[in-house]
Amino acid sequence: MNKPVPKRIASAVLNSLKGGVVPRVGLEYIQVGRSAEINALLHDVGIIEDGGSTFRFVVGRFGAGKSFLMQTIRSHVMDRGFVVIDADLSPERRFSGTKGQGLATYRELIRNMSVKTKPEGGALPLILEKWLSGIMSVTAASGEIPGSETFDTEVKKRIFAVTSEIEGMVNGFEFAKALICYYDGYRMGDDEKKSAVLRWFRAEYHTKSDARRELGINFIITDESWYDFIKLFASFLFQAGFKGMFVLIDELAYLYNLHNRTTRQNNYEKILAMYNDCLQGKALHMGIIMGAVPQCIDDTEKGVFSYGALRSRLTEGKFASENSGTKDMLAPIIRLKQLTVDEMYVLIEKLSELHSGLYDYRNDITKEEYAGFLKAEYERVGAAEQITPREIIRDFIEILNIISQNPGRRVADILTGSGFTYSPVAGDTSADADPEFAGFEI
Repeated sequence: MNKPVPKRIASAVLNSLKGGVVPRVGLEYIQVGRSAEINALLHDVGIIEDGGSTFRFVVGRFGAGKSFLMQTIRSHVMDRGFVVIDADLSPERRFSGTKGQGLATYRELIRNMSVKTKPEGGALPLILEKWLSGIMSVTAASGEIPGSETFDTEVKKRIFAVTSEIEGMVNGFEFAKALICYYDGYRMGDDEKKSAVLRWFRAEYHTKSDARRELGINFIITDESWYDFIKLFASFLFQAGFKGMFVLIDELAYLYNLHNRTTRQNNYEKILAMYNDCLQGKALHMGIIMGAVPQCIDDTEKGVFSYGALRSRLTEGKFASENSGTKDMLAPIIRLKQLTVDEMYVLIEKLSELHSGLYDYRNDITKEEYAGFLKAEYERVGAAEQITPREIIRDFIEILNIISQNPGRRVADILTGSGFTYSPVAGDTSADADPEFAGFEI
């Protein structure tokens, strides 16, 4: 690392990884591998900028890095001028349900709306005010005097020019009316009215009468209409000066684990509608990425492939499959392989630099110790089938914590005392070497 990592970011990264979750900041300091997958997903950016839409599944075992990859893409596209909304599915959040689970997913997505200047979420008010401020600045630059009647008329004309682009979409008229209401509150300094509009956009009104009384809008976002508003937001955000919108949805395992077949099928039907919209051009300036473990996709009894229409669209062809060794990175499903030993070596080296910088101690872990740690991890019973980067990272951060608190302790001491078999790797490339580590450069 060429420059010190801010302690706030280093702390967030290490604490998140130790807790088994993906950090939302600082990914650039620890990113390794996945260049083909990242490039494939970033290829979609140009399509979305030109008004198109894309849909991808990122599939990998628990802890294999799918959530990390999705968060990496999140950072990349925000840097390039996109808005990102993201949510993890849960028992309370699905695409469809009888108790408002679809609406709960929509609320989580809008609550997590993020841009480069507000990456932690909650960016909707900032986006609306920036858009209106820009319109008013352009109007003032055209010669109109702020505060005059003609200025207000001209501003509304420019707002209508944007909203007219979305009025023809499903529920576009109500969406446009809400934008006008927000402008009225913005112009008059009426924070209560602006807050009411934000509540409407976040689907926090439970009855039409409440929305009509406070905003004059005889409509509320429901479990049936929420996806239409995702598409409306994507179109509006492009009109407001952004490059488009990415929708990131993780943890499809919660759909797979639903006991009721009809409920699962209803949720998969919603995914099919999203997929068709993106590929048929019915959604504009929008990219959707969903994260799942393999069985959530491949299981023909309970997974996505149990829904025939999705299976026929997503199944790989003869020439690009896991068995053929050839990957099609333009396909709708991107399947993640485990990081290589070399990539894991680079990753733990980055983590040790991050850790020593945060806690102000000298990092004197040797190359042999890094390699010995990895060898011990990979040689655990069952590791070949079960171990994931998440587990290795968690174990290594624990070792770093111990070293930082106990000067003089070495990696070998900690591993041996914890029941691991530790043997330093010294670049052994002989035929007798562990095949996982044959040719491993240190």
